[in-house]
Amino acid sequence: MQTNDDCSSGGSIGSSSSPHADAFSAYDGALALRHAGEVAHVRALAELGRSALREARQGGVRGMASDMELRSVAAEAAGMARSTDRRVQREIDHAMTVVDDYPAVFAAWVERRIERGHVDAVVRVGAGVPLELRGEFERAAITACERDVPSRVQGALEVLAAQVHPQSFTERHRAAAAERCVRVFPGPDGMSNLVATLPTVIAAGMFDRLTQMGQALKDAGADAGAAAVDDGAAAVDDGAAAADAAAEPDLRTMDQRRADILGDLVLAGAPVVDPTTGIDRSGGLGAIRARVQVAITAESLTGSDQHPAEVVGAGLIDADTARRLAGQTREWDRLFVDPITRTPVEVDTYRPTAAMAKLLRARDQHCRFPGCRLAAIRCEIDHTRDYALGGHTHLGNLAHLCQRHHSMKQFTSWQVRQVGGGVLEWTSPRGRIYREDVPIPAVCFTPSTADPPPGPRRSVHDQKTGDPPPF
Repeated sequence: MQTNDDCSSGGSIGSSSSPHADAFSAYDGALALRHAGEVAHVRALAELGRSALREARQGGVRGMASDMELRSVAAEAAGMARSTDRRVQREIDHAMTVVDDYPAVFAAWVERRIERGHVDAVVRVGAGVPLELRGEFERAAITACERDVPSRVQGALEVLAAQVHPQSFTERHRAAAAERCVRVFPGPDGMSNLVATLPTVIAAGMFDRLTQMGQALKDAGADAGAAAVDDGAAAVDDGAAAADAAAEPDLRTMDQRRADILGDLVLAGAPVVDPTTGIDRSGGLGAIRARVQVAITAESLTGSDQHPAEVVGAGLIDADTARRLAGQTREWDRLFVDPITRTPVEVDTYRPTAAMAKLLRARDQHCRFPGCRLAAIRCEIDHTRDYALGGHTHLGNLAHLCQRHHSMKQFTSWQVRQVGGGVLEWTSPRGRIYREDVPIPAVCFTPSTADPPPGPRRSVHDQKTGDPPPF
């Protein structure tokens, strides 16, 4: 996401043309003050840690003495901040990591080229990068962070970390998968948190299946309510029968339904109550299966390399898991990607309308409003220029928007237009312009220039029946 420095009308943040000029000017000043305060806070915390280490190392003492001195300093600082010593010590450790281990990232933050959220994401992802490769990762991470908001860079940083790491993603995944577990953390009011650490593809599939089941419950409840109204009208002369026919509405939220179904599945193997069960058939909830969209290169698919694949909207998975999923699928879509822009341009399929939807999901990946990360499969395909106003149902006039931002586009002064190549340009009510570039896929196809194939390359339409696929 990119934004212009000034409003398109040429006015500044404090322009008197806006009724909110004073409020925005005050907010801009507050942002600058907050940034300066956060930088000073991190510097001060790092200096506290350095001071503790210097004091402990006088005379060559290390180990336990260093830790005790740091604890002492953290406790003193916690008293000043009215916080806990453990929390302050964690903050000191984090600050020293940022300032000492990622100097270029810290400098970019000081210069306001990136935000605090970017810094935290780089440190979090970079924890698994070997020290000798941290500089290479740091430089690439800054470039990635300058292109987008903190909530969107996590995936890109994980890809960079995987690329520079000397071990293959598959090897590291196998070691991490050996640590899979389920934990319970007791909470207040008779509640607890059940936390499962699982391979990404399993976790994403579980969440998707729970969501589908929750939606089926909601739909079944709506159908039951409509049937109850009809029964009540037919039995208007029999008040008791009408009361019995009235179904109690299901007022649970989707989060509540997912939690309840998860408990039923774990304890009973299937939802205890399945309203989709009919007198002549079994319930439909048990037949619901998870959907996971995986992007994988041809080289990883054939086993030529061990590069990770991507579960769209969830994260990276190891190549072995991706190949196992590929061996179980009944349908394949060949996705051709522009090697320069890395933008999907074509999908092989027999159904044009389905292909258009699949291509848009592959291109957009998530809601195309600046900063929104909701996966495309949870969004709506929106006509950038309204169909009622002459907008065409064409790839250049379509983009995914979540319900929140779709409604905002319709009912507020936010405006959007497509400038070509899937790039969206949003204009705020104040005239501030935000450029929303096409998301870069974590997995892409690039041409090999070292050993080009002989002869001219044929298009998909020129390829003879029976020929192997172009990858």
